[in-house]
Amino acid sequence: MSTSFTPAEARHAVELLASRALIRLVTEIDDNGAIPPRRLAGTLPDLSTHHLRSASDTARAHGLVRVAPGAALELTEAGKELAELYHSVARWARRHAVPAPVSEFSSRIRHVLNLLTASLTPDSAAHPASAAAGTGLAHPRTLLIQWLAGNPQVVRVPEPESAA
Repeated sequence: MSTSFTPAEARHAVELLASRALIRLVTEIDDNGAIPPRRLAGTLPDLSTHHLRSASDTARAHGLVRVAPGAALELTEAGKELAELYHSVARWARRHAVPAPVSEFSSRIRHVLNLLTASLTPDSAAHPASAAAGTGLAHPRTLLIQWLAGNPQVVRVPEPESAA
């Protein structure tokens, strides 16, 4: 797949997708169903209130979750596809024992996404990470590019706010 992104777009997308709180929120909803916002802290007790609010706001702003009837957060189609991407990337990382033989689920995902960042840009052929993408990360890279291409709202780098 030849879709490529600017270095800023690639960094922005990977930083967003590699957020531990976002990974936990999306995969928790995928694994266990919709979560009422007031139950987020009890469902994900390892995340601070700030991180939960930020992940929830980010997920809504990028069309990954919506408030379902009964006021519970549920995954959108894009959120379900992202959960599949996360699970696929984590399986690859587990199979290749990265970042270590024993690692937390979200650490595995963050590690692989960070490895793939440079391979998303047009000048990636000269970058060492693209060699890794060619040898073992080709499938996770393809899945990531397909997901990003289908969800351009995640790739868009926000405009800097001007000082008034």
